[in-house]
Parts: sequence; C-alpha cells; structure tokens
Amino acid sequence: MADRLTQLQDAVNSLADQFCNAIGVLQQCGPPASFSNIQTTLNKDQPANPTEEYAQLFAALIARTAKDIDVLIDSLPSEESTAALQAASLYRLEEENHEAAARLEEVVYRGDMLLEKIQSALADIAQSQLKTRSGAPSQPVSDS
Repeated sequence: MADRLTQLQDAVNSLADQFCNAIGVLQQCGPPASFSNIQTTLNKDQPANPTEEYAQLFAALIARTAKDIDVLIDSLPSEESTAALQAASLYRLEEENHEAAARLEEVVYRGDMLLEKIQSALADIAQSQLKTRSGAPSQPVSDS
C-alpha cells in the first residue's frame, strides 16, 4: 500500500495523462476548421466522428480523478497537527488496538471451547454409530 503522497502523485500524473489523451483524441476527431482565404476541398461523405461522446467520456474521467485528488488532499495531515496531537492520536489508536485484541482473544477462546464441545459430540456420535453397526448394545452415556 502506497502512502498518501505517492497516491496523490499518481493521481496527479493520471490527471495529466487524461488531459493529454483528451486533447489528442479531440484534435484527431475534431472537424477541420475552414479559413476564409484558403480554398480546401472537404470530403462531405466522411462519417461523423463521435466527438461529443469522447468529450463526455474524458470530462467524466477528469472530474472523477479531480475528485480523487481532492479526497487525497483532504486526508493529508493539516499544518495545525502538532507532534503532541499526533502522539495523543497514536496513543488513542493503541488503546483501541489493545481493546480489540482483548475482544479477539476472548472470541477465540470461546470458539476453542465450542470446537472442543463439537468434537466431543462428534466422537460420541461416531462411537454410537460404530456400536450400532457392530451389533453391540449401546449403553446410555451419563452426563458428568
């Protein structure tokens, strides 16, 4: 996972690529301009280029990338963020991490206990099935 500045640099590079591609495609597909003092012959039978579709596509791509850049910029730490504030934030995150670790350990412990019960029940079922297949009378299992 890249850090935020690298993500921001990548997004700005992507935006520059999109601008360059948009200009190139629009220049390629755009209709030629006529000059009043120069006579040119244009082939009127050429199919219409989907310039409007390209314009909408690139506008959407550029807008989305600009939005991504704004989100990345907003996620950067502000200048008001001092070392003390960052330390307090890290301390709070550490506390939350310890609490989550304790909850996870409790859930794992309960899961292990449940697994042992299930395995014991499956062993009892397997023993009962073996006894009934072998023709031996089954004895009731007493709960201790």
